[in-house]
Amino acid sequence: MDLTAQPLAGSQQAVIAPGEAIAPGKVTGFSLPEKAARSSWWLRRYLRWTRRNFSSRAKLLSGGDVIVLSAPKSGRTWIRTFLCAYLCKRYGVEFTLQPGRYDLPGFPRVIFSHDRFEHRTKGNLWDRLRGKYLVPRKDLRRAKIVLLVRDPRDCFVSLYIQMTRRDPDAALKERSVSELLRDERFGIRGFVRVMNDWLDEFGGRSDFTVVRYEALRASPAEYFRQLLAVLGETVPDASVFQEALDFARFENMQKLEAAGAFDSEILQPGDVRDPESFKVRRGKVGGYRDYLSAQDQEYATEALQDLDPRFGYNSRGTTAV
Repeated sequence: MDLTAQPLAGSQQAVIAPGEAIAPGKVTGFSLPEKAARSSWWLRRYLRWTRRNFSSRAKLLSGGDVIVLSAPKSGRTWIRTFLCAYLCKRYGVEFTLQPGRYDLPGFPRVIFSHDRFEHRTKGNLWDRLRGKYLVPRKDLRRAKIVLLVRDPRDCFVSLYIQMTRRDPDAALKERSVSELLRDERFGIRGFVRVMNDWLDEFGGRSDFTVVRYEALRASPAEYFRQLLAVLGETVPDASVFQEALDFARFENMQKLEAAGAFDSEILQPGDVRDPESFKVRRGKVGGYRDYLSAQDQEYATEALQDLDPRFGYNSRGTTAV
């Protein structure tokens, strides 16, 4: 598997990006057992063959120059806000979280999708048979792919809070965090399975980039520059870059969300009186410890042993930052 990495100073976290090839075991400083190269020819063929979208929604997921895949609550809204702030300012157009409405020469089209995670958790059987939430295979072949990842334990807890504090599903609100943690679709093992599948499907491509949320939080300027480079902005405008960086600060995003300043329901609180109902909530690395009991933490950590070691999240210690 041809992955490369540039280490984050003083950290085991890194961004895996196209460039100088290195051995897989050096991606994040973790030594990999031979079985870690879990991608097989048959599995890659299977994942590609099952990727079909016959629904009308396929058009919304098509035509991207760059496709950003992620499990829910991996920091996608943060990345989206930064990229939209930079690109809109760079091209002199009004800020929007839906830049697809601009058809300007050179303005990159970025598709954001939860892809396989939504395929397994949303809709009904007919939706899954049509592949309603899958990015079409032909578009994935031609576009650059960015996989945004975060510690699945933090992702799960944040998703649990969203489902019970923001979303209207009464049935989910009645379930405890311990119950949902073990749920086949929404639980921790669902995150592990989909992350492994994405790495199996795309890990051998030279235009495939993995970005860790924890690395972005530790050094946003460094890694947002690298993310812009994937979009073709290899020498970003310094003033525009700093303005976008400031705009996408968590504190500013929270203020804007509370004021209803965004043009999309993506950033709207469920209840302005309840901080836990905000889309931009805490963004804390390792925050799952504040919500999971010792027993639940042990269960989640055990589940992470099935996650591909190259992600760097299946150590029994604390999340590396």
